[in-house]
Amino acid sequence: MNITSRIFVAGGSTLLGAAIVDRLRDEGYDSLVGVGPGEPDYTSPAQVEDFFAEYRPEYVFVAAGKSGGIGLNRKSPADLMLDNLLVATNLLPVAHAHGVRKLLYLGSSCGYPRLASQPMGVGAMHTGPLEPTSAAYASAKIAGMHLCAAYRDQHAANFVTAIPANAFGPGDDFSEDTGHVIPALMRRFYEAKREGRPEVPVWGSGTPRREFVGARDIADAAVFVMCHYDEPEPINLGGGTDVSIAGVARLIADIVGYRGRLLFDASKPDGVKLKRLDSSPLFALGWRPATTLEAALTQTYTWFLQHVVTEDPRNATPTLSVALSDSSGRGRDRPHLSD
Repeated sequence: MNITSRIFVAGGSTLLGAAIVDRLRDEGYDSLVGVGPGEPDYTSPAQVEDFFAEYRPEYVFVAAGKSGGIGLNRKSPADLMLDNLLVATNLLPVAHAHGVRKLLYLGSSCGYPRLASQPMGVGAMHTGPLEPTSAAYASAKIAGMHLCAAYRDQHAANFVTAIPANAFGPGDDFSEDTGHVIPALMRRFYEAKREGRPEVPVWGSGTPRREFVGARDIADAAVFVMCHYDEPEPINLGGGTDVSIAGVARLIADIVGYRGRLLFDASKPDGVKLKRLDSSPLFALGWRPATTLEAALTQTYTWFLQHVVTEDPRNATPTLSVALSDSSGRGRDRPHLSD
């Protein structure tokens, strides 16, 4: 892949997709196709076929598909599963038919078994049952990974799968209903600080541990893998460290400036107790994250204040607004997130 290659980021308005687009532009890649309104609707096979026939991308990043936190996974498992299945079944065959030179499909760490040994290496796939709260979404992502492998086996297609750690960052979904833990907590703590609430509820016991990596670092890793990795096995995109939900909640409260109490509600689901990726194959290739967790959280909160918090001209009271996308994933503020 070079700076004149025709590159398509499917899901370019999602959290990771937008970060990949930004990273490519920063690196000088100037032949990006399908950015913004030119992106097809992945639920429409005809639109996908027409897009590839017209623009003939050489390299494709697949970051499209709906996702969300535990709340959305419990509320809309069928919607999440169907949308992600359609992304895989509509994009991958057309990419192969039009001679794409390389495709990088972003899977999900939800595809690892609930009780997988830690840190999770790709050999742990299919060694046990999935986490029930995200099983439908995870099954669709696993199907996409297997479809990539099938195209490699049957057609020698250079389709590669990468599994990102829990991502967050500028452009995130800060909704209480659909957002993942970090953006949802940022919004909750911001509102509690503004309204002077003495305490804030946090879902779960706070003890589960997650590997959180800023979306900009995940995007950098994805571009790195596109350029340096061609093996059939999936490769993890992680940062090598994990933190408890309680720990990250306290970090966020400190960054927001909220000084009240955090009330952990153990009656709410925790999900998997520990989720950390074995990213040693990626590190062995020479990649490492460039941003600390605290710095990435600060960047995300700064973006939140600048883009989600708006001034109400009627009373100059800060209000919140989040733009939602349609089913294709378009809409800058409605991201694809990996739990």
